[in-house]
Amino acid sequence: MYKGKVRDVYNIKNELLVMVASDRISAFDYVLPKPIPYKGAVLNGIATKFMNLTRHIVPNWIIATPDPNVAIGHLCSAYKVEMVIRAYLTGHALREYKSGKRILCGVELPEGMKENDKFPEPIITPATKADEGHDLDISREEIIRQGIVPEAEYLQLEDYTRKLFAFGTNYARERGLILVDTKYEFGKKDGKIMLIDEIHTPDSSRYFYLNEYEKNQSAGLPQRQLSKEFVRQWLIENGFQGLEGQKMPEMPDEFVREVTDRYIELFEFITGEKFHRFDENNRLEEIEKNVSSYLEQIE
Repeated sequence: MYKGKVRDVYNIKNELLVMVASDRISAFDYVLPKPIPYKGAVLNGIATKFMNLTRHIVPNWIIATPDPNVAIGHLCSAYKVEMVIRAYLTGHALREYKSGKRILCGVELPEGMKENDKFPEPIITPATKADEGHDLDISREEIIRQGIVPEAEYLQLEDYTRKLFAFGTNYARERGLILVDTKYEFGKKDGKIMLIDEIHTPDSSRYFYLNEYEKNQSAGLPQRQLSKEFVRQWLIENGFQGLEGQKMPEMPDEFVREVTDRYIELFEFITGEKFHRFDENNRLEEIEKNVSSYLEQIE
C-alpha cells in the first residue's frame, strides 16, 4: 500500500492497482489541513468518464470503478515524466514568464504576452516525477539525453498528449468551457503504452468559462476558473507558497464549502450529469466492502 498526497494506492499481487481517491487536497506539494467533502468522488468520476471516452486514442489502466471513490485497473510501470500541455499563459507558466523567463522546458515563449493570453498553439512543458518534493521542469532534449524515456517512446507520449488535449478541448468547448492546460501520465504494461492516473480533472487541469473569456481578456479582468488554481491563489494571499519558514493558513469552513461547490460544479459542467451528495458517514467501511466484493468476483 502506498499513501500519496491525495490518494491511497494498493498493489494486488503485482497485477492490479486499487486507487482510492480521498478528500485530501494538496497545493505547492503540501497536503492542506482540512479535507474537501466529495472531492475524491468528483475526481474519480470525471477521470473514469474521460478514460472511457478516450480509449480510441490510447489504451488506459482502468478496469472498473466499484465505488465512487475507487478505481481498479492494470498495474503499469510508470514513466518518470508528467506530460504537461498548455494552451494559455497562466499558472506556473505565467509565474515563470513574469520572472523574465522566455524559454520554458526548451519551448520559446512569445514576447508581449499578458496573463491568460492564448499561445499560438499548445505547448508541451514536461516535468520530472519526483518521489518527494517538487516536480521539476525539463525539456524534451534533456529527457532523451538523460535516458529518462527512450526517444521513440517519448515522441509517442507527445503524440498521445496532443491528441488527448485536442479531444478534451473540443469536449469542453461543447459544454461552454475552455480546457486551459492539463497533465497526463503514462506507463507501460506488457510492452504497451497506457494512460494512467487521472485525466481532465480539476486537480490535473484548468478550465475557463468560454462565454466570459474574450470579454474578461479585453477588459484586463481575471478569468473565472474551474480548477484548483483558486485554492493556490487563496494560499498565496494568506502568505503560503510552500516555501521554507511559511506557515500553512487555517482554512475557514466557509472556504472549504466553497471549494466543494466548485468541484461539484465542474463535475456537472464537464460530465453533463447531476452529482449526488451521498452520506459521507462510514465511508471507509463502505469502500472496503465494495472493493472486497469486486475482488472476490474476479478471483
